[in-house]
Amino acid sequence: MEEIVQHLTPLLKEVTGYIYPNEIELHWGLLVVLYPYLTGLVAGAFILASLVKVFNVKELQPTYRLALLTALAFLVIAPLPLLAHLGHPEKSYEIFLTPNVNSAMAMFGFVYAWYLMAVLLLELWFDFRKDMVVMASESKGLKKWFYKTLTLYSSDISDKAVAFDHKAVKIITIIGIPSAFLLHGYVGFIFGSIKANPWWSSVLMPIVFLFSAIVSGIALVLMLYMIITPLRKKIIDMVCLDKLASYLFYVMIIDFTLEILDFIHRVYESEESIKILASLVQNRLFSSLVIMQVLMGMIIPLLIIAGVKTFKVPAELRKLLYFISAMLVQVGIFSTRWNVVIGGQLFSKSFMGLTTYKMTFFGLEGLFVSIALLIMPFINLWVLIKILKPWRAEDAELAASTPSL
Repeated sequence: MEEIVQHLTPLLKEVTGYIYPNEIELHWGLLVVLYPYLTGLVAGAFILASLVKVFNVKELQPTYRLALLTALAFLVIAPLPLLAHLGHPEKSYEIFLTPNVNSAMAMFGFVYAWYLMAVLLLELWFDFRKDMVVMASESKGLKKWFYKTLTLYSSDISDKAVAFDHKAVKIITIIGIPSAFLLHGYVGFIFGSIKANPWWSSVLMPIVFLFSAIVSGIALVLMLYMIITPLRKKIIDMVCLDKLASYLFYVMIIDFTLEILDFIHRVYESEESIKILASLVQNRLFSSLVIMQVLMGMIIPLLIIAGVKTFKVPAELRKLLYFISAMLVQVGIFSTRWNVVIGGQLFSKSFMGLTTYKMTFFGLEGLFVSIALLIMPFINLWVLIKILKPWRAEDAELAASTPSL
């Protein structure tokens, strides 16, 4: 008993008002914050890729394959924060063996599996099949058999077969758009359907999650494109970059409008929880919500991109401003996830007190593990780029069109 008291005493110093004993420590920490953040990047990157194949936005063609590979790289890692959070992650497969249709959290496993297996992997396979067949024919030894295995021993790269691949990619992308909406909208639904928590219980929660996901995905691909292109010793396509920034700007406006609408709706209803929520924002979430989420993550990027679109800004300065805006957007979206997951646990069910969250550095729930999980998708992306060589055909065409000296 004395050990429990000694453990809780430092936390009690941060408690204001009245809270129940089981509310002193939060059940969901930084790992659960990472989960909706990573899935949002997946959904946003895929939606960006769909603009090329379905809506024929040719200006974004240089980022199409990068967006697809980014979505896959992050999707593979996305469930790991939840698995690390579980007491027995080795039992997670049981949700597939004993499906519970009444559990939103359990059914999300099927949503994830559908999006990974039936949408993203299929689209990538059809899109890269011709390149993998060519690489298999050009390779020797184990590398040759590796690419043959990736192609499922397909070798037909005739015009008819390639045309079928293109048609299949378009059909799968059309199916993938609502699937991507479902993937991250479902995460928002899980939080928004918890009626007992007024910070989460909102019909707009799935929609806000979805549009913030699109914002974060577009911003991530923009940053990756600006980093990878110079590393490939290529010139950044400013038409593509301007188009990326335009879509980022438009979706940010929609996202900001929805968040304001949600805020106005809460204030207008003025339910019994409004006082504790106001205290929560003023005392616990002011820095993360008002400063980082709204000011740094939304208003400043909007003003920057609006200024670039209004005035004639040189290309080099535009690149810098776009990159800064995309970085600020990532800070804002991560703060959004933090404010939802952590913020929703900081007030008492009695609406009479606030607790605090103490982040640790070590252990599965610590900062270092979370940083490692954030780095892993970029390692995945590097591996995928090395294997699939997404710009191989583009570089070959450029080399063929360049006259030799």
